[in-house]
Amino acid sequence: MPPDSTLAEGVLAGDARAIARAISLVEDDSPAGVELLRAIFPKTGRAQLIGITGPPGAGKSTLVDRLTGELRKDGKKVGVIAVDPTSPFSGGAVLGDRVRMGRHFSDSDVFIRSMATRGHLGGLARATGDVAVILDASGKDTIVIETVGVGQGEIDIAGTADVSVVVLVPTSGDEVQALKAGIMEIADIFVVNQADREGADRLVQTIAASQALQAAAPEEWRPPIVKTIATTGEGIPALRAAIGEFQAHSMKASGRRTRTRQEYRLRELLSHRFLQHIERLLPAGELDRVIDRIAAREVDPYTAAAELMKQALKG
Repeated sequence: MPPDSTLAEGVLAGDARAIARAISLVEDDSPAGVELLRAIFPKTGRAQLIGITGPPGAGKSTLVDRLTGELRKDGKKVGVIAVDPTSPFSGGAVLGDRVRMGRHFSDSDVFIRSMATRGHLGGLARATGDVAVILDASGKDTIVIETVGVGQGEIDIAGTADVSVVVLVPTSGDEVQALKAGIMEIADIFVVNQADREGADRLVQTIAASQALQAAAPEEWRPPIVKTIATTGEGIPALRAAIGEFQAHSMKASGRRTRTRQEYRLRELLSHRFLQHIERLLPAGELDRVIDRIAAREVDPYTAAAELMKQALKG
């Protein structure tokens, strides 16, 4: 099935209606959606993906709202993907984060989409990566991805975003949560939100103590701890600065990180198409060769997944 060239052109032109239609296609796992992604993939790779994760009640949505405002001050075009729990009745997103970001509705350079997990584990919806591709192709400079908020299970964001921001709040058991290896390992930046509450300084000290226990080379990035009060905007410029510092620090490793992210995405697509069966049949080293081609943008991950499936089935 050939891609809808008019729709692809609309996405590449940044047309909001075309973007919304394209997202609906990939959320429905439509063949037309895959063809569209194949068509626009060569035009991607320019946007910075910021992942915002953390337990429920940490104020992630308010933080994303404030961060979006800060990015717009810099003239950045912003896409927001807010992943919500799934309604047991409608199958749609429960929380509706777009309501909490109402002040950005009239801004044509901000596109906000709430997505339901639809039973997908790991803190993201299955189509999150595809939606990020669409927003990237549409000309968004920065894409902010807010995870569903299930704590320890939110590790998918580390394989999806360029920078992972872990948001914690005091007096909610986070002193223990912060010590868990999964959370510590995915964080590029820690945010202690609601920093005006009792226990904020103690939480900062707990995170710092946990970091001190981890061996790291002097040149390695040490995740900073930023205190914020998202409801008032306090600390948001400092968070924006920390993201910029991480980006500058990781410039030398950006190629490796891009390749790692494409590897994660490719594996996710293959998993959706019976990954275990395919991996059992593929020749040794085939995945690595294809991942290198995707990182070089010689091929898109959707075409690569289909080719690998055909190759495995022939075997």
